[in-house]
Amino acid sequence: MGTLGYYIALPFLYGVALLPFPLLYLLSDFVNLILFRSIGYRRQVIMANLRNSFPEKSEAEIKEIARRFHQWFCDLVLETIKTLTISPAEVKERVQFVGLDILRSYADRKQSIVVVLGHFGNWELAGARYSAEPGIPQLYVIYHPLQNPHFDRLMHHMRTRHGTKLYTMRETSKSMLRDRHLNTATAFIADQTPPPERAYWMEFLSQDTPVFQGTEALSRKLGYPVVYISITRPRRGHYSMAVETLVADPAVTRDGEITEVHTRRLERDIRNYPDLWLWTHRRWKHRRPSGVA
Repeated sequence: MGTLGYYIALPFLYGVALLPFPLLYLLSDFVNLILFRSIGYRRQVIMANLRNSFPEKSEAEIKEIARRFHQWFCDLVLETIKTLTISPAEVKERVQFVGLDILRSYADRKQSIVVVLGHFGNWELAGARYSAEPGIPQLYVIYHPLQNPHFDRLMHHMRTRHGTKLYTMRETSKSMLRDRHLNTATAFIADQTPPPERAYWMEFLSQDTPVFQGTEALSRKLGYPVVYISITRPRRGHYSMAVETLVADPAVTRDGEITEVHTRRLERDIRNYPDLWLWTHRRWKHRRPSGVA
């Protein structure tokens, strides 16, 4: 989608972003009807991912998780667009933040941290909620720039308008080293699919899975504690962020330990709330290369 497509889409995006939440969720129900019930968007990928991840569940249970996932996914897309206009007060009303004392203790000690989370809950609203809170380490989110420069600027605006700062994925290491004198919380969304030959391989959701090692490598290199943020949904339109320290001292960990700890923690969230994770992606498209332990 080029420049023309951007300017055609922009009024629609802001029209959605300006909707009050009750109308936003009515629109989400309609999108769900079209996208999943009529078109069957990525039906085979979703169902295969769920069946392989939960072999102990019946087909009826898998279909029920898929049904709830469809609703959450449509809500997620529209809630993300809503962050173009949502106010800090609305963010605080919609997202509860538990564990702020942990983050404040790091800020008091001027200790920077690594934050790890997954494509779980609503990570975009979570970023806005984090940055709406004073007295905690400054949030930096790692992102992959979009190819279309117009949409890239729009996404940059959406993610930074509440105070969040961004590092490009390619320059994360260099940027974190440059900013060591600042009190930062660098957020890694650690459940993306890395190149198989450079991944850490482990069992995740009953499958052999490659995991990015960047979270572990940089936390150990810089001596930053690893903090996990869980984002659950008590009810539609409302989320709860909970903070916990996973690794207080990365220097004393063995190779692979941090990667296993944060991946297992995310897995626990997914097993408890399976409808809140991004099942539309082909997360298991790679196989472990021969000779890789």
